[in-house]
Amino acid sequence: MKILYAEDERQLSSAVTEILKMEGFTVTPVYNGREALEKTESDYFDAVVLDIMMPELDGIGVLREMRKRGNHTAVLMLTAKATVDDRIAGLSEGADDYLAKPFAMKELVARLRSILRRQNDYRHSVLKTANIELDSNTCELRSDKGSLRLNNTESELLTFLIHNSDHFYSAEEINDNVWNGRESPEKAELYVFYLKNKLRQIHAEVGIVISKDKFALGKGKI
Repeated sequence: MKILYAEDERQLSSAVTEILKMEGFTVTPVYNGREALEKTESDYFDAVVLDIMMPELDGIGVLREMRKRGNHTAVLMLTAKATVDDRIAGLSEGADDYLAKPFAMKELVARLRSILRRQNDYRHSVLKTANIELDSNTCELRSDKGSLRLNNTESELLTFLIHNSDHFYSAEEINDNVWNGRESPEKAELYVFYLKNKLRQIHAEVGIVISKDKFALGKGKI
C-alpha cells in the first residue's frame, strides 16, 4: 500500500517512515504542504497522512484543495492540537480519521489499516460520476442511455480513473498504479482505448481525455 506522509519535523518523519516500511507500507515522505499537494497531483496513493501544522500550506489547506480537485484518497490527519475544533475542521473538509500527537505507532498503523479497509470497501461498491455508474462487483457499466459489461481489467481501470478524475496519467503510470506493473504500458494503453469506445457506446457524459500522451477521465473532447 502506497502512503504519502507529510510531516515537517524531519527526525519524526524519518522514524515514522522507517516503522511504516517495516509494517509493509511503501512510504513517500514530504516536508511541507505545497510539496504534499503536488505529490497528490502527480502520483497515486492509497492513503495520505497529513500533519496539520506545516510550512507553505497547512494540512487543512492541502486536504481542502485535494477534495476541491476531486481527489478522494483516504486522509488521516495528525496534529499536536487536540481540541474539538481542530478535529471538526479536519473532518468537515473530508478527512477520514484524526490522530493527536504524540501518538503510539501501533495506533497509527491500526488507524491506517482501518481507513484503507474502508477505502477498499468503497472502491468495490457502485461508483458514480456524471451520468454513469459502475458496479465493481459485477463489472456492469450503466448510463441513462444504456448498459454493458466490462471485463475485470477494464473495470479496474475505470475504477481507478473515476477515483482520480481529471488527473492525467501516462500508460506506464496506469500500469503501475492499477495493475502493479503486471501488464505492459502498451497493453495499458490498449485498454484505455477499449474503455474509451465503451463509454461512447453508452453515451456517457464523461470520456477518456488525452493530453500529451497522458489519459484522464473527464469532460471535453472524447
